[in-house]
Amino acid sequence: MQSLLNVKFSWHFFAITLVLIMLTFPTLDWFMYIGIAISLHQFMLLFESIGSIVPIRYLFGSFMCLQFFLGPTFAYCGLDDYQRGFLKMQIPAVEYFSYAIPAVTMFILGLHYNSVLQGEVVDLKGTRQFVKVNKTIPYIFIGIGFVANFGEIFFSNTFTFIFVLLSNFKFVGLFLIILGRKKLDPLIILIVFGSIVISSLRNAMFHDLITWIIFLGAVLAIKYKPSKKIKLIVSSAFITLALFIQLLKGEYRTATWEQGSEGNIETLSKSFQLTEEKSGGFSWENIAKSNVRINQGFIITNIMNTVPSRVPFENGKELLIILESAFLPRILAPNKLNAGDRFIFMKYSGIPLAPGTSMGLSSVGDAYINFGIFGGSIFMFFYGLFVNFILKKLNEYSYFFPVLLLFTPLIFYYPIRPDCELQTILGHIVKSCFLLFVIFQIWKVKFRRILSISYPNNS
Repeated sequence: MQSLLNVKFSWHFFAITLVLIMLTFPTLDWFMYIGIAISLHQFMLLFESIGSIVPIRYLFGSFMCLQFFLGPTFAYCGLDDYQRGFLKMQIPAVEYFSYAIPAVTMFILGLHYNSVLQGEVVDLKGTRQFVKVNKTIPYIFIGIGFVANFGEIFFSNTFTFIFVLLSNFKFVGLFLIILGRKKLDPLIILIVFGSIVISSLRNAMFHDLITWIIFLGAVLAIKYKPSKKIKLIVSSAFITLALFIQLLKGEYRTATWEQGSEGNIETLSKSFQLTEEKSGGFSWENIAKSNVRINQGFIITNIMNTVPSRVPFENGKELLIILESAFLPRILAPNKLNAGDRFIFMKYSGIPLAPGTSMGLSSVGDAYINFGIFGGSIFMFFYGLFVNFILKKLNEYSYFFPVLLLFTPLIFYYPIRPDCELQTILGHIVKSCFLLFVIFQIWKVKFRRILSISYPNNS
């Protein structure tokens, strides 16, 4: 549990902040205080880790807390007044947090069980040597990424995932260039991230953009080791950007998806003006609409309202379907679940979905559906242990392949999102690990060439 008990962690600041929260909001339920305390701990660990590691574990924990603790707390504390129907929290706060807190906490414990203190530390010397010897490989990765973007258009859904994964190789190539060279090349960053900005505006989907910005910040911090003051300024700017996107996302999607407007900066600007004209950008109503996008808790309460009163606990049956969908190729399991399976979601949540709409039950939801409150929390521990195992293996093999840890964002950029379906998360991890294995076999000699150099992993 060393990575969960970071020696740099400021317990004094943590305690003072909690006391101030309690004094400012004296009417909060104790379950909410516990959720806020766990969230603050995870956020502070993430903040401390920036500049040292690729913070996969801390991103997992922070996003879990954001969507299962903070979002629901805001809803219970008044934002639900601006929601209706299934978007409201369906059960009392005590009942919800009695499951959410142990489930998320057990996941975090499994995620950090028997883990090293610093986590996944990138071998900077090894990365520089690799890029020095293999100057073209980072650019090959960037080229693969851009070519794969076009491949998504021309091939069937069977191969879509492969091209989606390959398209993200451009970020790995960029990270290799950033850490492998002394001087930063802003043009390369502009080209790579300009492409995802354009695709995000075109599709009105911003999850990947936000996630890859986080990883870019983490990699730049590893290179430049910013002070806490700089990290605080950049973090504040990023949070502001994320809030801005969340506030405009609904109006922007209406303009692009329903009204046929072209997805670009001009439409985004018009969406901002329209949001301002309607009720003001930071009105409680708009904040509530944004909160529902980070509040996975409302889906959990709908599940707990449906299971077991209308649908019995599955006792592992649904989990077997999930595992089959995640681990078996469609040629061996032709009837396995598709991503965004509407029938499964509506069955267990009781939420009717409009055509073209998809939502995920989440790992916390699937755990409850199969095993209830106690068993679901135990399952979440083993789910965290599974992610922990993958990270530890990647860390272990990074001794032989020093650039390996720069591929961890490729594996986990999707799974760190708690609102996604468990079968899709597990499938992404399995498929991406397999593809990574194939890539490293193809370039095995090149990746292992620096083994002749003797140096510690964290030098």
